[in-house]
Amino acid sequence: MEITRRSRLILRLQSWVFAVLFIGIIGLLGWLSTQYVYQSDWTSGSRNTVTDDTRELLADLTDSVALTAFAREDDLLRKQIQAQVSHYQRFKPDITLEFVNPDTAPERVRVQNITINGELVISYQGRSENIQRLNEQQLTNALLRLSRQDDRWIVFLTGHGERNPHGEANHDLGQFGKELERKGLKVQRINLAENPIPENTNLLVIAGPRVTLLPGEVEQLRNYVEHGGNLLWLAEPGKPAGLERLAEQLGVTFLPGMVVDANTQMFGIENPSFVVLTAYPNHEVTSDLGMVTVFPEVAALETSPADAWEFTPLLTTAPRSWTEINTLGGNVQFDADSDERAGPLDIGVVITSTAAADDEQEEAPRAQRIVVIGDGDFLSNTYLGNGGNLDLGLNLVHWLSHDDAFINIQVRTAPDTTLELGRTAQIVIGLGSLIGLPALLLIIGLVIWLRRRRR
Repeated sequence: MEITRRSRLILRLQSWVFAVLFIGIIGLLGWLSTQYVYQSDWTSGSRNTVTDDTRELLADLTDSVALTAFAREDDLLRKQIQAQVSHYQRFKPDITLEFVNPDTAPERVRVQNITINGELVISYQGRSENIQRLNEQQLTNALLRLSRQDDRWIVFLTGHGERNPHGEANHDLGQFGKELERKGLKVQRINLAENPIPENTNLLVIAGPRVTLLPGEVEQLRNYVEHGGNLLWLAEPGKPAGLERLAEQLGVTFLPGMVVDANTQMFGIENPSFVVLTAYPNHEVTSDLGMVTVFPEVAALETSPADAWEFTPLLTTAPRSWTEINTLGGNVQFDADSDERAGPLDIGVVITSTAAADDEQEEAPRAQRIVVIGDGDFLSNTYLGNGGNLDLGLNLVHWLSHDDAFINIQVRTAPDTTLELGRTAQIVIGLGSLIGLPALLLIIGLVIWLRRRRR
């Protein structure tokens, strides 16, 4: 090709056009990278991507979600929390995450009831919930509970000296009532002498009445149970308060005396009337309860077989416990020749029955759920903060009010994440790395050197 003045101009023009187009493409790619984000999870089983169930839930959340992580200045913990939350932010960008150092914000820690480092508070539409273990199942199910719009009424019986869910006295349940309202539950008190049990009651709570109920009030409770109502009965030792007929209807007998647990001394508790539980029977209420629970002055229960009910132990004492009939004081010990019962003893039982569906359009009847516990002090303002008492109480209310539906998300792991080598394989790899590979490189170098020398 002959180089002329015209060909030089064409070559220069081509160079300028190429430069302009190249710069334009680079700029366009940069602009696209800020406007459109594409991510792909190539891990086995897509372990770093939330499941389809979680994506559907995030798509249904109309408002923003605020997450507050109470974590100390620990880069590793905070990075783990950020990484987990980022999987959700990928599909819902209006999820915000705030880190709070609990050591520098004690008032927020008290208000939010933070108990461990790394605990998260999830807030949505004015409701909030705490989770202590950050994984997809825990976070997704917390969002699921907070997203429910139906009013769930928790009705507490009053008028007979019961524990008040809005009271501030030591024996009242004011702190527990506030926690229920934080979960979006509606807490109401009802006096059966003045008003009947509301039809929209999801759960009726009998919290230790100290005055005998009127026969008409007991009959209302029996009718409520007979028609499939859910019930939480927090009883007290030796105080039936005229509810013997209700206990007979449920097939429950309160054993005389008070439970004494010899194991409490290991926890530094000298009062023999305290019961400390460290293990629980397998049930939905206690499946994720990994802390001890404390029960002051508790009565033991006994159930009678009945065709209408199914009984499941919920809270069971250790073998080194018994029902003490005599007054507690001095040297307390089990008397085998008396009516005292040796442990293990049930202090909480679950009673279930399949009640007829109220709505004819329902495909399946809804199971009636009842829990009877021989103590109400464990949810009182005095003892609510001990161990897992609050978690147990919240689990009870969620389960009894049929608010336990959750998304079962299986943990996805990579297959063959471990490599097991025998003794021979370890020797071969070791010698090959230390001797074989250097010798091979030396031989290759000598061959190349000899060939060059012969040239």
